[in-house]
Amino acid sequence: MYEIAHRVLTLRTDPPRDVVVTLGVPYEEPTGEWSCPYRIDGLAGWEHERKVTGPDSLQALELALAVTRAALAGSHEAREGLLVWEEPPPGGRPQTVYVTLDRRHDIAYIAMKHEIAPGEALRRAAVEDVVLEFGESGRLLGLELLNAATLLPPELRV
Repeated sequence: MYEIAHRVLTLRTDPPRDVVVTLGVPYEEPTGEWSCPYRIDGLAGWEHERKVTGPDSLQALELALAVTRAALAGSHEAREGLLVWEEPPPGGRPQTVYVTLDRRHDIAYIAMKHEIAPGEALRRAAVEDVVLEFGESGRLLGLELLNAATLLPPELRV
């Protein structure tokens, strides 16, 4: 199998063990259908390569993801609470921020969540060319950068 993706999960046993989920490149079968190989190492009974088949490569890949997710969730280890699936990466969990640019006025707004409702910002604090907006409980909602072309890193000045 030519691997295109894998993920290492933790099995909380004594000693802890790894469970490795691997997805392969979808390939076309002689019938015209597409198959996607997958493998789950570390769970009893899953140590050999398997495949799912669909009408096209994307469907085969989606099916492989669904089957591996179902196999993991339905495993004895998961039912016993031993399989750790959603563990934050080391150093904290990555978060999405939403950047809106107003080139005409050279202002950028960086929001900490997808939408901020009108009136949700209860307090503003300005420090030089940066205005911080806070909501309930003092939580930072977003920040406005004046002189954005200078303050933003190049990769955000798209």
